[in-house]
Amino acid sequence: MSGAPVPVAGARAPSIGSAGRSAMAVWTCAVIAYFVGVTHRTALGVAGVEAIDRFSLSATGLAALSVTQLVVYAGMQIPAGRLLDRFGPRAVITAGSLVMASGQLVLALADSVPTALLARVLIGAGDAGLFISAIRLVTEWFPARRVPVMVQVTGLIGQSGQLASAIPVAWLLHSRGWEATFGSLAAVGAVAGVVAFVGIRSSGRVQPAPASRFMPAVRLATRPPGTRLGFWSHFVTPFSANVIALLWGVPFFLTAQGCTRAQASLLLTILTLTAMGTGPVVGMFAARHPLRRSWAVLTSCVVTLAAWVLLLAPSTPRPMWVLVVFVIAVGAGGPVSLVGMDFARTSTPAASLGTATGFVNTGGFISTIGAVLAVGVVLQLASPPGATTYSLDAYRLAFSSLLVPWLIGVAGVLHSRRRTRAQLLADGTMVPPVRQVLRRRRTRGT
Repeated sequence: MSGAPVPVAGARAPSIGSAGRSAMAVWTCAVIAYFVGVTHRTALGVAGVEAIDRFSLSATGLAALSVTQLVVYAGMQIPAGRLLDRFGPRAVITAGSLVMASGQLVLALADSVPTALLARVLIGAGDAGLFISAIRLVTEWFPARRVPVMVQVTGLIGQSGQLASAIPVAWLLHSRGWEATFGSLAAVGAVAGVVAFVGIRSSGRVQPAPASRFMPAVRLATRPPGTRLGFWSHFVTPFSANVIALLWGVPFFLTAQGCTRAQASLLLTILTLTAMGTGPVVGMFAARHPLRRSWAVLTSCVVTLAAWVLLLAPSTPRPMWVLVVFVIAVGAGGPVSLVGMDFARTSTPAASLGTATGFVNTGGFISTIGAVLAVGVVLQLASPPGATTYSLDAYRLAFSSLLVPWLIGVAGVLHSRRRTRAQLLADGTMVPPVRQVLRRRRTRGT
């Protein structure tokens, strides 16, 4: 695919163990905070049915509760990126972890929709800077050749926080109740903030960005076509998995597919394990074939579309094996979305990388917000007034609305890829046609 392979931010990063504290130790502290953040982010996904009962929500109301957090998260990405460039990863991760913890405490005590919405605002705001800060630390501390794989491993470990939601959080919710569950998450979040404060430091290789006007700095960071290709890559690949993991998967599996709670939890676990297994493979592909990275993105788009067709075309509940195939197919989209971060890394000066990464990360959450909300709206329109459970036909219609962000995203990837390749050519790097590459390999093999 396209995207300049050199120069890259982090090309002179120190090796593991340099600067008095090992890169692995710093990275581990960041990943712990990110893991806890993902658990916070996805905990409502296993509590959807309980949230409907606790707050007397409709489908649109439940979607709004989830979307509020995502809107704040997406809206804070570029400001969080600027804060990251200005103050560094330690400050952003520590503050974000503590804000998320306060949000979970508010949610634990909430007995009304406005209070629950406030809690989700705090969770989204705290979450906004965690992942991009972890990526910044990877870029600072690890050699450039290792960065694509380490980014995937960061996402892999962090996203395994969904397992904490699907298994122990779900168990705690059903055995101890709402207050104990979200109160416990608040305590864990506070501990993560302490770990980040104690264990994270900068490598010293990237100097803080000087104070500057916000919009000119953002335009400078987001101008490169490769960064925009990263945005669209991140837009189109993760939203299907997010719709399932964050909100609609458990209600759909329970009420429309006839699964037990154990089966629904198993499906979410498989989705997460798929992402964990796919991530390193995607990272190695991006590292070895920097001019072909969009292949991974477009392949994921095709596989995801096929999975939705397999699930939604029949008008009857699907057997368990089809549901497993479905969650495996959409689960792979999460790691592929991180290719977008690699585009930002190879297209942006190091001092602006936080802002550029925040911009790219906005893509997947804009698509997720639209997708989660669209499913809720269509479900409510397709169901009788006052319904709190929804039929398979209603879900089939609602999930069909996801074709819209899919088409927008694919068009964005193709357009920005053309512009990126034109920029590469202007800079002296030509992306050879696939036929030419294959011909050279055959020639070398003879």
